[in-house]
Amino acid sequence: MKFAVLAAVAALSVVTAAQAQEVLRIGAPLPVTGALAPEGAKLRQGYELWQEKVNAAGGVKAGDKRLKVELVYYDYQSATPKAVQLAEKLIADDKVDFLFSPFGSGATKAVSAVAEKNQIPLIASSASSAEVFDQGYKNLFGVYTDNSTFSEPLAELVKTKVPEVKRVAILARNDLYPLSLANEFEKSAKKRGFEVVFFEKYPIGTLDHSAALAQLRAAKPDWIIATGYINDLILVRKQAGDLRIGAKVLTLINGPAYKEWIEAVGPLAENVTTASWFHPAVNYQSEDVFGSSKAFVDAFKAKYGSEPDFTQASGAAVGVVLQSAIERAGSTDRAKVRAELQKGGFKTFFAPISFSPTGIADSYVPPVLQIQNGKVEVVLPESLASAPFNTGIRD
Repeated sequence: MKFAVLAAVAALSVVTAAQAQEVLRIGAPLPVTGALAPEGAKLRQGYELWQEKVNAAGGVKAGDKRLKVELVYYDYQSATPKAVQLAEKLIADDKVDFLFSPFGSGATKAVSAVAEKNQIPLIASSASSAEVFDQGYKNLFGVYTDNSTFSEPLAELVKTKVPEVKRVAILARNDLYPLSLANEFEKSAKKRGFEVVFFEKYPIGTLDHSAALAQLRAAKPDWIIATGYINDLILVRKQAGDLRIGAKVLTLINGPAYKEWIEAVGPLAENVTTASWFHPAVNYQSEDVFGSSKAFVDAFKAKYGSEPDFTQASGAAVGVVLQSAIERAGSTDRAKVRAELQKGGFKTFFAPISFSPTGIADSYVPPVLQIQNGKVEVVLPESLASAPFNTGIRD
């Protein structure tokens, strides 16, 4: 309630023309409540760390002006149609200069149509599905690489390190990003000669996966892959444990990258693999307000008392990318900023960011992770690896 009131006050505040010249207003629909509330809270942390850092340094430099960053939030309650309505409100009523995306591929795809109609650059913090970026839009830019950059390295790792794996089972949330990701895993598995013996979708909001998991177990897979969000994958892992389902490899995306997922499932987290666009183990030197991956991680820990995961990092990443584009353009003119975004070449703490012609990032390879002894370890790429890859899961 407090969040909603503060957001409303921010949105309804009257700004004079002179003051408006000194403020950069960015609109951000967020899932503060509903099933995606954990992810929404993480994005907000990233946004606000970047905002705090920029404003402490005097603001975003746009030509001869310094603009303080003002973020305007609304809660879309994890409902995509409401995210669309609120994006329209942010543009029409709150007069925001730019937009940050809602969480996830489905809501981002829907809101990108609003941004395109209004010719407002939308920086997507958490969309990786090709289906989001195949619309021919010129105002959509996403800091995540596409889903195949998860499936391809993991499939190659399993093929190389666990040659006895032959049979693959896939359980996917029936939602744009998780289903797109599952389809990429199916393609990557078949490409390497694996047999996909089970592929099922579960509805959004499913609380009991036992029937699907029983069917999955009957298919006798060597490698189990499940896609969804934190709450989905907590349930999937716990219920698979209750049914004593074992496998040589268990891959869940994206839950295990989060500390709360590991804490929720306890010992069942051991040897679960996942992938992520960012991890504190990476250390890029950057030309943004943070200066390096390590400096970002240190700043996050100082503010929030824990290490950031990829969602929190991507919240800050969309900020530094937009800031860099504005400062290169020397202006908040949307056409000029859009042109700088299209040029890419941003050296950020998150990764080196450039965008394909469709707007999706195509300039880095995300790390593959595994939970070992309750900790997230990097197992790929080898240049970043903190531990060797393990096989077998607790059943």
